[in-house]
Amino acid sequence: MLPATLALVDDDPEYSEFLAQHLRNQGVQVQVYNDSSDLLADIEPYRFDFYVLDLMLPGVNGTDLLRILRKRNQAGVLIVSGRLGPEVFAEVINAGADMYLTKPVTFEQVELAVRAVHRRIMTTAQVATAWKLDSHRSLLLTPDGQSVELSPTDLMLMQCFLKAQGAVVGRDQIRELLGYPTASDSDNSLHATIYRLRRRIEKATPLAVPLQSQQKVGYQFRAPLVSA
Repeated sequence: MLPATLALVDDDPEYSEFLAQHLRNQGVQVQVYNDSSDLLADIEPYRFDFYVLDLMLPGVNGTDLLRILRKRNQAGVLIVSGRLGPEVFAEVINAGADMYLTKPVTFEQVELAVRAVHRRIMTTAQVATAWKLDSHRSLLLTPDGQSVELSPTDLMLMQCFLKAQGAVVGRDQIRELLGYPTASDSDNSLHATIYRLRRRIEKATPLAVPLQSQQKVGYQFRAPLVSA
């Protein structure tokens, strides 16, 4: 898993050019800055999904640049530098770096490090924003910490959405699950069931309910949903 956009800040033009091309070949949109001031002077310096920084830079040094970035976003940051020593590692990690590599390093090693950091960040973000289904207690746990009590019918529906993992669940599949007639005249019952579930969630949390209707197809839970 690689980020969509990446800022590479390094004052070695040859190294930057070839590393940027390597990452672009993997589908990453890379913007190169040879000076930390060039990044900070960009119209949107905090827009990137990921940053790869050297420490010894013209303008603001890499550690101070890292501190500035951390005040504005939580994007992944990989330090790739020739500076050695345990005190350097402690300095950049305390400043907010996610990982530190010492030059010389191959482009493949940088790519692997970027992948690992970005995967960890994305996984953490998904868990933090996930809705959780506690089937044993018949509860839906919202990302803001609220609990929604589920009826037996609600629980069957949520278990169905959990299994679907974001995919649309067809109307016929839900009718069969709930024991409703497959004829179209059961649509009112199906709509009422979905409506009641939505209302239960709306009463428990101010968050937008991710349960959405896909016209003439079915229903979809459009948010990360995991087992508690």
